[in-house]
Amino acid sequence: MNNMGMAEKIKELRDKTGVSVMLCKKALEEAAGDFEKAVEVLRRESFRTAENKAERQAKAGIVDAYIHSNKKLGVLVEIRCETDFVAKNKEFLEFSHDIAMQIAASRPENIPSLLAESFIKKPEISVNDYLKEIIQKFGENIEIGRFFIIEV
Repeated sequence: MNNMGMAEKIKELRDKTGVSVMLCKKALEEAAGDFEKAVEVLRRESFRTAENKAERQAKAGIVDAYIHSNKKLGVLVEIRCETDFVAKNKEFLEFSHDIAMQIAASRPENIPSLLAESFIKKPEISVNDYLKEIIQKFGENIEIGRFFIIEV
């Protein structure tokens, strides 16, 4: 594959995953230029990254809310990260809101059951997979903390 083809694939992989250019390049090299295999390489690496970050303390974060359009269901969720820099990031805020909507849609009993569910916006992955992708993207430990469901 010529350099232009590789550069285009790296850009496409970065656009799809949000992972750094260097990690995208490494994944494409490992996958011998195969885009779908590179996505799997990045997914596998996200699990390793999450495991490595798990011991680090997540002392920063946010509380997000989701109120259903009928105004009869609300969710509050705590999402923790290591730094305020990440807590203010647009993609982190989107992740937090996605988790609040997931909780509203599925009404899980606890965090482990939430993590095991299929992610509503992308059913081919679990909520846990989504969390690990976000950890890889930011390079910080990120945790879903407490959540509360209020329903009329």
